[in-house]
Amino acid sequence: MASDRSCAHTARVQTPEPFPQPDPYYDPPPERPVAPLPRNDGFWTVGERLTWLAGLVLAISAFTGWYVGSGEGGITLSVIGWHTGTLGILVFFIGLAVLALTAVREAGWDLFSVVPESLVTIALGALATIFVLIRLIDVPDRFLPADGRGIGIWISLVAALAVIVAGLLQAAEEL
Repeated sequence: MASDRSCAHTARVQTPEPFPQPDPYYDPPPERPVAPLPRNDGFWTVGERLTWLAGLVLAISAFTGWYVGSGEGGITLSVIGWHTGTLGILVFFIGLAVLALTAVREAGWDLFSVVPESLVTIALGALATIFVLIRLIDVPDRFLPADGRGIGIWISLVAALAVIVAGLLQAAEEL
């Protein structure tokens, strides 16, 4: 009798239904690829593009006419930035340094662990601006017959200022 009593108190459990089997004739629609969003990192940011462009213009501007004058017989003479002395040559190499910094950053290498790269860009732009301003104000004595400043020195000044602006944009993008 004890065994009948224990069976009476046993709870009844419903057995689970089997999982529905997929229809072998049904093909689900293919998943749509997710459209890529515009890149907001690396070379495609405004600061990176402006840094590259300003560095290139700064380097090339050292080979443009910084001083223009008229020579004997009505000949117009021009002195390129490279021939103005050490400062003109340094402007070229600062432009190359800005380009190299951009290329290294785009390659994924981290050169400076303590100093942000945007600060280095700003410092290079400030240095180039100072050098161009010195050449803008103080014409070397050997070029004094020059009638005025050529378009190249103004391009160099704008490019140097653009490097500073690009560094500030990079700093804003890093935040």
